[in-house]
Amino acid sequence: MADPKGFLTTRRATPASRPVFLRLRDWREVYEADSVAEFTKGGKGSEQAGRCMDCGIPFCHQGCPLGNLVPEWNTLVWRDDWRAASERLHATNNFPEFTGTLCPAPCEAACVLGINDDPVSIKRVEISIIDRAWDEGWVTPQAPTVKTGKKVAVVGSGPAGLAAAQQLTRAGHDVVVYERADAIGGLLRYGIPEFKMEKFRLDRRLAQMRAEGTLFQTGVDIGVDISVEQLRADHDAVVLAGGATAWRDLPVPGRDLAGIHQAMEYLPPANKVAAGSLDRSPIHAEGKHVVVIGGGDTGADCVGTAHRQGAKSVTQLEIMPRPAETRSELHPWPTYPMLYRVTSAHEEGGERVYAVSTTEFVGDEQGNVRALRLTEVVNEGGRFVPVEGSEREIPAELVTLAMGFVGPEKGPLLDGLGVDLDPRGNVARARDYQTNVPGVFTAGDMGRGQSLIVWAIAEGRAAAAGVDTYLTGRTVLPRPIEPTDRPLV
Repeated sequence: MADPKGFLTTRRATPASRPVFLRLRDWREVYEADSVAEFTKGGKGSEQAGRCMDCGIPFCHQGCPLGNLVPEWNTLVWRDDWRAASERLHATNNFPEFTGTLCPAPCEAACVLGINDDPVSIKRVEISIIDRAWDEGWVTPQAPTVKTGKKVAVVGSGPAGLAAAQQLTRAGHDVVVYERADAIGGLLRYGIPEFKMEKFRLDRRLAQMRAEGTLFQTGVDIGVDISVEQLRADHDAVVLAGGATAWRDLPVPGRDLAGIHQAMEYLPPANKVAAGSLDRSPIHAEGKHVVVIGGGDTGADCVGTAHRQGAKSVTQLEIMPRPAETRSELHPWPTYPMLYRVTSAHEEGGERVYAVSTTEFVGDEQGNVRALRLTEVVNEGGRFVPVEGSEREIPAELVTLAMGFVGPEKGPLLDGLGVDLDPRGNVARARDYQTNVPGVFTAGDMGRGQSLIVWAIAEGRAAAAGVDTYLTGRTVLPRPIEPTDRPLV
């Protein structure tokens, strides 16, 4: 056990954020470097780990699909054995720096201490462990000792594809990751803004994977640049990890006006600017009234990006009512509660408007959006009913649609392979993550539907075990979750 009295004597703490006026001048992560160091070098990191109660039944395991050994590495950090903590962390998670920065931490929602107190800051301890591990040189390539001679293609380089690729490479297979964009990483590269996760975290992990033997090919659209027949002929197995990239649209009058963009049209060029590969985004918020439609994480990413581009105003719209600030009876512990949360982007300004629906986009004489009309709504039996007399118009010179995704893109890849789809439009798979096409597997959002990064990594690891079994008849790779599991959030 860690500190036997830690949960009584130590209050929950996280690093201090940089002042808003400073962080809006750059794209770096929002935390103060010195404050982060207080956690990474011991001190506060050990104190926070000491709050762990080492429960007889650690419900944080139930909250984490990866099965992270949270009480174990908390105890090791408390004992100042950070290297052993890093080993326990990597035992279940290929990329703790990704989850430590991006996951909404369902483990913390399931923390027993959280029943009547602030939960252990599990996510902060996690990122502190991996940051220190990189600083100390403990993260090294783990090249396979035996090669199988089997070739595997992984289509898509997001967290699910990268997790599957690393596991399969370490199992001794020859793995090639195909990515249609010009750089590896999927949404980690061009969807997640730099202020949420700086890309050096991704790049150093990719360097490790290359040293282990994983190959990467960018700018390759399977089904277009390489036929599915050629892909299958060149490889013994294929893992589909392309994500749920078919976005949800908003077909209301005025949708064809200039200045209305999907979030994933808006965010990637901003990331290229932050990376230095683009001088200025072609979709820019400077001096404009910006409206973000969609109240989730992607919407918050658009809000933070608009702030950094110098928007005149930023308004985020959500059709659902404002969540409660404490758990309701509908979300009892240890489930992940729907709460009112304030991200770093929301701290930086703007207005959040709940329980409204956009009815029309209004344009100017040049065909550009200048405003949108909305109405308040109430939920009646699952239907959003307009409130009479609540219609109003707000200025909108740049609109981003961040309303989620409806599944994988249908096209040459899926059609050419002939994989079956489930009733939700995702790629159907069996318990071993194999589709109806022998030797073709799927992992992550492409098979699960839009979900969290922690589920993507868990599925990538589990699918790798299925592929390894298919190729060799057995596997020692971990298989943390079944493909029929559904996320808690």
